Amino acid sequence: MEAEPRRVGLAAGHGVVVVVPTYNERENLEGLVAAVLAAMPEASVLVVDDSSPDGTGEMADALAADEPRVAVLHRPAKEGLGVAYRDGFRWALDRPGTRAVVQMDADFSHDPADLPRLLTPLMHEADLVLGTRYLPGGGTVGWPLHRQLISRAGTLFARTVLLLPYRDLTGGFKAWRREVLEAVRLRESSASGYGFQVETTWWAHRRGAKIVQVPIIFRERVAGRSKMRGGIVGEALVLVLRLRWEAMRDAFRRSP
Repeated sequence: MEAEPRRVGLAAGHGVVVVVPTYNERENLEGLVAAVLAAMPEASVLVVDDSSPDGTGEMADALAADEPRVAVLHRPAKEGLGVAYRDGFRWALDRPGTRAVVQMDADFSHDPADLPRLLTPLMHEADLVLGTRYLPGGGTVGWPLHRQLISRAGTLFARTVLLLPYRDLTGGFKAWRREVLEAVRLRESSASGYGFQVETTWWAHRRGAKIVQVPIIFRERVAGRSKMRGGIVGEALVLVLRLRWEAMRDAFRRSP
């Protein structure tokens, strides 16, 4: 009976920090922050900027000066999505009152209007909610065929090697219950991009988290340039194989 009051209000953003990494997202940032706060009036937004040369960090500072629900974490250089998320997650977990953390892109590929729907399962028994493109009701808009194939193949490879049941392992629209995010091995993660998304879901799964999938529509960005690079895909493939090897090694060590 004590757990229920802690869950009330998550869909409105009470105790929720939305972590948004940015690099050269000046064209999108102001509209995105406004849309997030409109969807969840009680939420906080943390912009994690990697010293964007286009002035994204300065715009974030101006937004934070006018809106107490917005905070900015400035990082000294661009080191990859995974590093930015790790620093943002630690900031959110150190903040008093944080009950849940959402991760999402800054370019409107993830629809801020979906945030309450993403958070609703955390009000029940879910520990981690995955915004999933590859479920009925989900999908992608504006992606060329080769990007669709790369994304689906990456998830299929990770699901097969890691024996995971989730339909979208490379997506970056997720909602975490605080306690589960604290248990994930963030300090040991070195991956970026796809790899970071796979790795954190893998560790949550290994810790017995209840993971729920919610269908979403992913839209290709309208403004700004994509940060996707070929090296990120290669990194993810190597990472998946390493995770499987470590799991096999750990199982062997535990065997009598």
